[in-house]
Amino acid sequence: MNITLVTVGKIKEKFFKDAIAEYSKRLTRYCKLNIIEVQDEKTPDNASLKDEQIIKDKEGEGILRYLKDNMYVVALDLKGKMLSSEELSGFIKDLEVRGDSNTAFIIGGSLGLSTSVLNRANYTVCFSKMTFPHQLIRVVLLEQIYRGYRIMKGEPYHK
Repeated sequence: MNITLVTVGKIKEKFFKDAIAEYSKRLTRYCKLNIIEVQDEKTPDNASLKDEQIIKDKEGEGILRYLKDNMYVVALDLKGKMLSSEELSGFIKDLEVRGDSNTAFIIGGSLGLSTSVLNRANYTVCFSKMTFPHQLIRVVLLEQIYRGYRIMKGEPYHK
């Protein structure tokens, strides 16, 4: 399975970088992982809704550049389906069984994802109704993918 994370923004904090590196290393046993960082657009204070839409559209163009036609695209979005760890594990297993071996997970910027990216998505997932920084949700996503593979393989980790 080839898993690509397309994320808006760079990771600046060392502790996030370390956690991402750790889960990326752990995942090498189960899949090929590629992480792509798309430039985030600066949002001025008191930005209008129109300004915010322009920013989301620019970030969306950056994301769409990396999505290939043969990719199954999963967008992280507040309106997406909430899954348990077991359900995410089953979802990944189903993708593999169906032959969707190129899967992209999309993490948007602080304003969320553009309509064009959401329209391209085959599926949307919501990790929580709370808002998290993109750096933290990247760690959480990688950990949950790792947990999903451990569940799928019947290996100890998930409790």
